[in-house]
Amino acid sequence: MPPPLARGALLRRPNASSTNAGVCRSCRRRLATTASSAPPKPPAAGLAELSSRRVLAVAGADATKFLQGIVTQNVAAAAPGNGRHQQATTTTTTTTIPSEPRIEGFYAGFLNATGRVMHDTFIYPFRGGGGSLLGSDDGFLVEADASQTARLEKYIKRYKLRAKVSVRSLAPDEVSVWQAWDDNGGIDTLSLPSGPDSRVITLRDPRAPDMGHRILQLGGGGGSAPNIIGVERASEDAYTIRRYLQGVPEGQEELLREQALPLESNMEHMHGVDFHKGCYVGQELTIRTKHRGVVRKRILPCMVYDADRPAPQTLAYQPDSVASVVGGAAAVPAETSIGRFEKRGRSAGKWLRGVGNIGLGLCRLEIMTDVVLPGEQAAATYKPDDEFVLEWGGEDDVKSSVKVKAFVPDWLRASMEEGQKR
Repeated sequence: MPPPLARGALLRRPNASSTNAGVCRSCRRRLATTASSAPPKPPAAGLAELSSRRVLAVAGADATKFLQGIVTQNVAAAAPGNGRHQQATTTTTTTTIPSEPRIEGFYAGFLNATGRVMHDTFIYPFRGGGGSLLGSDDGFLVEADASQTARLEKYIKRYKLRAKVSVRSLAPDEVSVWQAWDDNGGIDTLSLPSGPDSRVITLRDPRAPDMGHRILQLGGGGGSAPNIIGVERASEDAYTIRRYLQGVPEGQEELLREQALPLESNMEHMHGVDFHKGCYVGQELTIRTKHRGVVRKRILPCMVYDADRPAPQTLAYQPDSVASVVGGAAAVPAETSIGRFEKRGRSAGKWLRGVGNIGLGLCRLEIMTDVVLPGEQAAATYKPDDEFVLEWGGEDDVKSSVKVKAFVPDWLRASMEEGQKR
C-alpha cells in the first residue's frame, strides 16, 4: 500500500523546441510538420512521460458507489462471502450495490445519456488515505485527457447531488503519468518500482497485449522519472506511435467527444466495458447495441502511402513512405472522409489522427476489411484489390490526397471472433 502522499515538485516540462512547429495544443503532443522531421521509431524498451494526461482525485465515503453509477466498468470488488455484488431491485432495474472498491486499477469510460463517449480514463483505487491528494478518505485517482479534465470535473459534479464525494484536479507536480514497455523480453520482465517508498502506482495496460504498464508518479519524487531498469527514456511521440500500431485510441481527438460510441471505439475489447454490472449513465444504448445490433464501424490502425506506391501488406511505421504530402499523416485533417480510389459510393469511414505514415481511422468493416459481421456469410462489399483515398482541400483550392489502408490487429480480430461465439 503506498504511503500517505505529500505535495512536491516532480518533473518540469521542457520548453517546446523551436523546431517543433506543429503543436497540438489541446493535448500537448508535439508532432512533426514534415516527413523528414517525423519522430523516429520508438525504442524496443522505453519509458515516456505522458503530458497529454492529467489526474483527478475523487474521494469520500460514497466514492465507490458514486463512480459505479457513472462509469462503464465495474468499480467494486466481489462482496465477501458469496463472490457476487449485492443487488437492489426496483420495478424497472436491478442495480449493483458495490461493497469494496477494486484493488487494481482499470480502464473505463464516462458516457453521456445517449451512450456517447465523454471521457476515456484509467481509474486507480487508493485506500488508506492519500495525504494532500485524497485527505483521510479512501478514493480514486482518475486519469483523463489533460485538455478535458475541467470538463470531466464538471461532469462528475453534475451527478454528485448529496453524495459524500469530493473532486479535485491535481497538478502535474502532484501526480504525473508515464508509460513503460519492453518488446524484447515481454511485458512481465519490466523491473517496476515497488515497496512502500516507491511512491508510484502501476497498472498493466489492459487495452492491448503489448501496450506495457501505466505508471502514476506521486508527488515528492524529487523531480526524477520512475526508476525502471533496462528501459530507454522516450518521448510521448514514441508512445503514440506504439498506440497507433496497436490500434488503441486515446483522448478526445481520437475518441471524438459526444460522437464516439464505446463499441465502435473497441472499448469492450480493450476491457473498458462490463456488460454484467448494474446501471450507469449511457448503459441503455450500449447494452442494446451489444445484444441486438451489429457494430459495422470500428477504430482501426491505418497506413497512408503515396498514390504511386503499391498498397502495403503489413502495418509498419515508415514515415519516409509518404513524400507527396508535407507532414504525412499528421497533415490529414481530422474527420476527413475515406473514399474508394477512383470509384464513387458511400464513405468507407473517416480519418481521426496520425503521425508519420500511420494513424487511426473509424472504418466500415464490410468495406475496408475482410471481417465477416454476425449474420453475414462474407464481408458484404469488401474486395481485396480495392484501394482507398483521403482527399482534402488546400490553399487556392489545390487538393491534397494520399491513399490509406486499414488493418485489423490480431488481438482485436481474435477478441471479435471470441465475442461472436458467446
